[in-house]
Amino acid sequence: MKNDLYTYRVTWSEEDQEYVGLCTEFPSLSWLDESQELALKGIRKLISEAIKDMKENKEKIPIPFSIRKYSGKFMVRIPPEVHKKLAELAAEEGVSINRLVSARLAK
Repeated sequence: MKNDLYTYRVTWSEEDQEYVGLCTEFPSLSWLDESQELALKGIRKLISEAIKDMKENKEKIPIPFSIRKYSGKFMVRIPPEVHKKLAELAAEEGVSINRLVSARLAK
């Protein structure tokens, strides 16, 4: 798997006084460095090494979010009172509960 398909982010760590490179698909790994560019380069190299190690040990390698397939469906359990309120709001707006919640989540 190509490591450039993963989701990378670089942010400032006030605690460490350095930039930290992160990869969403590998939440336990990070890389600290003095510049954003070096932090990104470091985390990408670390992920590449982690993938190589996982392959050698026949471990399951995370699928990048960029190529995962999503159905567009997920189920959420909510209290009956919340369900009632959503039904009322949806009726007032003349839409389905699904449409109402989807619009609110997209904001």
